Amino acid sequence: MTSIGWSGLALSLLLVLVAIVVSLWKQLGLERSILWAALRAAAQLFAIGLLLQVLLRPGVSIGWAWLWVVAMVVIASFTVRQRAPEVPGLLQLALIAFVCSAVLTLGVLFGLGVFQLNVRTLIPLAGLMIGNSLAATVLVGRRLVEELRDKRDEVEARLALGQPANVAAKPYVRGALRTALIPQIETTKAVGLVVLPGAMTGLILAGVSPLNAVLVQAAVMYLVLGSVATTTTVIALGVQRRLFTTDHRLLHLTSARSGR
Repeated sequence: MTSIGWSGLALSLLLVLVAIVVSLWKQLGLERSILWAALRAAAQLFAIGLLLQVLLRPGVSIGWAWLWVVAMVVIASFTVRQRAPEVPGLLQLALIAFVCSAVLTLGVLFGLGVFQLNVRTLIPLAGLMIGNSLAATVLVGRRLVEELRDKRDEVEARLALGQPANVAAKPYVRGALRTALIPQIETTKAVGLVVLPGAMTGLILAGVSPLNAVLVQAAVMYLVLGSVATTTTVIALGVQRRLFTTDHRLLHLTSARSGR
């Protein structure tokens, strides 16, 4: 088992200092943001660590872990809404997308016995599923709105030729999904050769055999890939439905920057 202690944590702050020095050197103006990010991350991690210590005690009901998962889904949905305010109805769509992803991915991992369902496995896996899907969810929503707004003439031409809304929007939905999925696909390709992921590194540092760490990491990567694919698909299809009227007309789309 690897334990760095409080002194090790304090010494690791020297790496934060490196980032601050770079910002000062190149006059980036990011010193406060870097320091705030480091302090905020530490505070949040300690808070979560203390809460996990309580939840991981023997006899604690798994219901509390499920309640935590629900809270993560709700908070993530609000976060997605805040990051892409130009996407109509994104809060509700994000809630649906994260719930669908949780049912599918966690259902496979726990329902098929890949992992044993308990507090120790449920919270971390749900956190990985939601956290890694969040950025892709924002990206696909933004991308689809931008595509349909910027290429409105093309879309309306397709509609004028008699194509239904789902057919007219299909190329742009496909493009938005590809844009959101490709980064995760490329990350999955690079695992092991270029990147040693956090889960695997953490397990090895904790004393788990490398082979077992690899098995867990592979399952986690598949969890992330499946969750990203699920959430982005739900968001893309949901946004597409919201951007067209029932009589197949494209709604007027506003720009987040212009507010018009």
